[in-house]
Amino acid sequence: MLSKVVKDKLISIVSRENFDDAKTERLVYSYDSTPNLQAMPDAVVSPRNTKEVSEVVKVCNENKVPIVPRGSGTNLCGGTCPTEGGVVILFKHMNSIVDLDEENLTITVQPGVICLDVANAASAKGLFYPPDPGSMKIATIGGAINENSGGLRGLKYGVTRDYVIGLEVVMPNGDIVRTGGKLAKDVAGYDLTRLMVGSEGTLGIITEAILKLIPMPETKKTMLALYQDLEAAAKSVSKIIANKIIPVTLEFLDQPTIRVVEDYSQIGLPTDVQAVLLIEQDGSPEVVERDIEKIIKVCKQEGAVSVQVASSEEEALALAAARRTALSALARLKPTTVLEDATVPRSEIAKMVNAINNIADKYNLQICTFGHAGDGNLHPTCPTDARNHEEMERVEMAFAEIFERAVELGGTITGEHGVGVMKAPYLEWKLGKEGIAVMKAIKLALDPNNIMNPGKVFAKSYRKRVVVSGQGTVFAADDKKQMVVSK
Repeated sequence: MLSKVVKDKLISIVSRENFDDAKTERLVYSYDSTPNLQAMPDAVVSPRNTKEVSEVVKVCNENKVPIVPRGSGTNLCGGTCPTEGGVVILFKHMNSIVDLDEENLTITVQPGVICLDVANAASAKGLFYPPDPGSMKIATIGGAINENSGGLRGLKYGVTRDYVIGLEVVMPNGDIVRTGGKLAKDVAGYDLTRLMVGSEGTLGIITEAILKLIPMPETKKTMLALYQDLEAAAKSVSKIIANKIIPVTLEFLDQPTIRVVEDYSQIGLPTDVQAVLLIEQDGSPEVVERDIEKIIKVCKQEGAVSVQVASSEEEALALAAARRTALSALARLKPTTVLEDATVPRSEIAKMVNAINNIADKYNLQICTFGHAGDGNLHPTCPTDARNHEEMERVEMAFAEIFERAVELGGTITGEHGVGVMKAPYLEWKLGKEGIAVMKAIKLALDPNNIMNPGKVFAKSYRKRVVVSGQGTVFAADDKKQMVVSK
């Protein structure tokens, strides 16, 4: 618990109504969207501006109190779970769109602004903010920047990092730093903006962001390609890109996912096929028409049993909305839903999907796979029950093998969900000891007291296998050393 001295100092900064250490309030912020992970913070504070954030950080740094910056808590890697207690910082008062600059094609926002509100504000001016994480209706832009969120449009338009061109950041010692700006070009010094994006709150607290906007595409078309062969669907993805066509979305759903989504959305998705590709292209009418025709040809050449182009905007929106409901649909099956992401080169998608299916059979689990096939980002998802400790053990071991296989295929342990707590024990598989050492050196230099979201990204030990006990998830580096991360 916080000392009375620290508590009084924090209250003097943010006011009594913006400080809460009651058990009920702390419980609300003891977990995020990550299943089976919970830890109580010591207090929750809601600063009203950057100066107050800076003063809060100074107090915490002087007293070595952990800080966890938090948006809506939609992340899936335990990134906002206060595993080492401390202070959770909320941005409910810092939720304004500061400026929409049509001359420079930028929008400046505070961290508490909802991602969809950013997109809608841009759209109202005929402009486009492309990043579209699945939780964009409730996720905040601060959280999206911390996790470097992606989304369905990542293939053509990139991820959050590609649109953040300037930041205001409170450093671990309380200093306020501004990076980048409303500039098309800027090579002055280290790229601190990109360093902060995706750092998961471990290097500083983002209090303002300048985001790049682009012109709104003139039109778009949506289509479904149906397959009875997973490999044919995967080969179509590679062939489309090889034909120098970059669709705005190129999504994959396997049969178990299709069936669950159709049961949930009731829009007439075919449930008797092994896989579908949901493809959308945008741009000028002539380019869209030309690309869709080429994509249809490629899909048929690669063995699609049927190709259907949406006949209306309403039908297109329904198809896209159905894909976005995949997690919600799967969450209906069992009390706990473990949604992961593993990314491989798009040429290796078929091997990865087959590996996921084989691993599911090995551990006697139902794993549904969907995701952003165009950029190789797959989301193997397992409906389970956290109360069934034996099954959860199999789930953990299955996902450990899935991550290992992804790395073997030249991929990564996470394409957009972040590292947080849950992926930290696998990070060395991707970066090697040398890469981890570089990251730790940066962390130590900026945050010597380790107050910024401690326990995230860097695992205390790196595991070869995972077991689950009645106390929670246990990471085992070997048969003798274990680290409990949830209770």
